[in-house]
Amino acid sequence: MREIDFLVLYEHPEWQKPLFAALEARGHSWAAFDLKKAAFDPAALPNARLVFNQASPSAYVRGNGRAIPHAMTLLRSFEAAGIPVLNGHGAFALELSKAAQLALLRRLGLRGPRTVAFHAADGLEETLARQETPFPFPALIKPDMGGSGARMHRVENVDDVLAVIAREPTLFEPDPVMLLQELLPYDPEHGIVRMEFLDGELLYAMRVVSNGAFNLCPSEVCHPVDGAEGVCAVPAGPKVAFHDYPEVPEEAVEAGRRIVRAGGLDVGGLEYAWVDGEPVFYDINANSNLRPAIAELHGFDPFERVVDFLETRLRRREARAAE
Repeated sequence: MREIDFLVLYEHPEWQKPLFAALEARGHSWAAFDLKKAAFDPAALPNARLVFNQASPSAYVRGNGRAIPHAMTLLRSFEAAGIPVLNGHGAFALELSKAAQLALLRRLGLRGPRTVAFHAADGLEETLARQETPFPFPALIKPDMGGSGARMHRVENVDDVLAVIAREPTLFEPDPVMLLQELLPYDPEHGIVRMEFLDGELLYAMRVVSNGAFNLCPSEVCHPVDGAEGVCAVPAGPKVAFHDYPEVPEEAVEAGRRIVRAGGLDVGGLEYAWVDGEPVFYDINANSNLRPAIAELHGFDPFERVVDFLETRLRRREARAAE
C-alpha cells in the first residue's frame, strides 16, 4: 500500500464529512478507516504518516458498539508499530470513562461533581450508606462510558435510583458501569459551557442551554442551526440552544489547558458548569464535534483549523525524521 499523509478513524456516518471535504480540498493523500466494518492485519497496518482518531463512545447508540473496542485495539497497534496517532488510545480511554475523568480532575486540583460508580443496586446502597456526608440529591444516573445523553435519568432520592434500576433491564448495557452524579446547581438560563481545544489552546467556547434535554451533542447534524429535527440515534428532546461565549473566564480556559495537556488530548471538548464562583468540569470529550455556526462568528471554519493542525503535526514529524 502506498504511503498516505493521513488516516482518519471514524464510525459516525455524518460527523466527519466536513473534515473529509477539507482534507480533499487541500489535496492531501488520505483515507478513512470505517470502524463499523473494517478489519485489519496488525503486521500490515495501513501505511499512513499520521493517524487521527475520531472514534466516539456513543457508537453503541447507533448499533455499532463493537467499534469502540475495535478502535482501542487498532490505536494500540498503531502506537506499538511506531506510527504517530493523534487522540490515541490514552486519550480515548479517558473519554470512555467519566469516573477516570473525575479522578484526573482531582489530581489536577479541579472541581468535579460528586459521583459514585456502580454496577449493581446492592453495591450502590452499601457505598452510599458508608459515606460520611449524605449524597446530594437531586442527581443523575448516567453511563460511565457516556453516549450523547443515552441511558440518563434524573432521580430525587435513593428510592428513585432503585426504581430506575428495577424497570430498566437494559440500563447496564452495553457498558455495565453506571454513575450516580449530583445534579449541579447552575443557572439554567446561562446553561453549561463547552470549550473546544485544538493543540492545547482554546478554539472557541459556547454556552449550551439544555432546556431539560440530556443530548447536548454540538454537531449540527444532531442539533441543526435552523431548529429542524436532527439526525441522531438519541432523541434530542427539548430544543437545545447554542450561543457563542467569547467572554469565557480565563480561569476556566487555563483549567481547560491543564486538562487537555494532562489527558493527552490533541483535539477535545470540555464541558463545565459555573457553580459557587468556579467552573465544575463534568465531561471530557476526545472526539470533538465542532459547530461551524459558532466558529464562523469568529471568522473561521473549524474543520479548516483542524486540517491546519494536522498539517503542522505532519511537518513536525517529517522534520524530526530528517534530523
